[in-house]
Amino acid sequence: MNFEKARKFFMVWALLVLAFQNNLSAQRVGYSKEELAGRRAALMDRLKDGMVILFGECLPQAGGHFRQDNDFYYFSRIEDVGAILVLAPGTKESFLFLPRQTPRETMVEGPNLLLKDEEARQKTGFTAIHPVSYFDEFIARNARNHGLTFHLRLSPRDTIDSGRWETLIFEGRKNRIHYNDQISIDNYRIRKLKERYPVIAFNDIAPLIDEMRVIKSAEEIDILRRNGKISAEAVKQAILATRPGVFEYQIEAAAMHVILRNGAKGAAYPPIVGSGPNSCIWHYSENSRKVEEGDLVLMDFGADLDYLCMDITRTWPASGKFIPEQREIYEIVLAVQKACIEAYRPGVTAEDVQNHVAEVMLEKGMDPRGLRGGIGHYVGMCVHDVGPRGVSLQEGMVFAIEPALYYPEKNIGIRIEDTVLITRDGCEVLSKDVPKEIEEIEKLMAGKKQPLSIRR
Repeated sequence: MNFEKARKFFMVWALLVLAFQNNLSAQRVGYSKEELAGRRAALMDRLKDGMVILFGECLPQAGGHFRQDNDFYYFSRIEDVGAILVLAPGTKESFLFLPRQTPRETMVEGPNLLLKDEEARQKTGFTAIHPVSYFDEFIARNARNHGLTFHLRLSPRDTIDSGRWETLIFEGRKNRIHYNDQISIDNYRIRKLKERYPVIAFNDIAPLIDEMRVIKSAEEIDILRRNGKISAEAVKQAILATRPGVFEYQIEAAAMHVILRNGAKGAAYPPIVGSGPNSCIWHYSENSRKVEEGDLVLMDFGADLDYLCMDITRTWPASGKFIPEQREIYEIVLAVQKACIEAYRPGVTAEDVQNHVAEVMLEKGMDPRGLRGGIGHYVGMCVHDVGPRGVSLQEGMVFAIEPALYYPEKNIGIRIEDTVLITRDGCEVLSKDVPKEIEEIEKLMAGKKQPLSIRR
């Protein structure tokens, strides 16, 4: 495809997508005041006394939209920089601390409405809202009355795309160079509090938070369902934008357009669009190669909508048709994934799923090539969300299942991934609207060669 043809193709595609009246509402949903108050109450019910202290992010992230600390946001829905939340289990009170802004900060960043809004306490459900400068004095005045225990996050934090223990892995990599081995902001806060309040006992609050976060509420499930539809539509548009001669980043752009137009803040992790040899690199994200005839394209993508993530992977042929070897490998990966999903229901263990996969592959007479199936990683506020490993499934859990086979010597990498909600009687595939059957993918790609259209 020469430059002029490529330019015309993407202009037509963009105009048609803009003209297409999507049935997805672009309004962000978020959580209700009652939902947040219920979370705070549930956490405090698990504790006898002391103070729960959760810190918000202290600085905006460079080069992107601000995203609050997951644990802090889970109980507050506050996105102000430099905020602190204190819960008092003994009295069932909750206190929010926010920084006072200079006139210039207000002009540049917008006002901190909660400190200036006289009705903020009633609107948010907090017992009181104080300036953050009062935090230390508040602790000194009240620690003994509430019991001499601080419930803090002593475990690592999670981010939008790194689980708690992945945070430690990346810290370890950073610290390979001793010039980089300063302690994290979380560990610095813990050390500072211990220095100031040596008589206080310290307890890790993260395990209790994880127990809550792993089971999704009705409001969270509504957001995840909507995110599943948005992210699925995004991957469909990426498939439609694929043909030999385009660049991987152009395929990424097709998907990003959909999620941003429908209210997401951005991608839940760096989008992976790997063509040809790049399809075999698990977390490839450079997305700079030109797609060639005969390539497979592996895309791993999901939106960040209202602080809840989606995780989808699809693999498709750039030319619109799988060649026999690609088809054979794809059918194995798909059979394993579908067998896993068939087995998911409350009470099931990873071993149960693997046994079912083995039975299905034996019945089909297919060599699984080492794939056993199982239960994937949790999905929620983090793509690799918090939650215990090795437990049986429970209603309300959400996770991604992603069997894959890679043959770098043949430039064949195939991964198929869906995000799944465990329901009362089985499971719901939240990302079901993006095709994964071979015939569906080839039919979708064949349609784009006619006058380009987008159909539901």
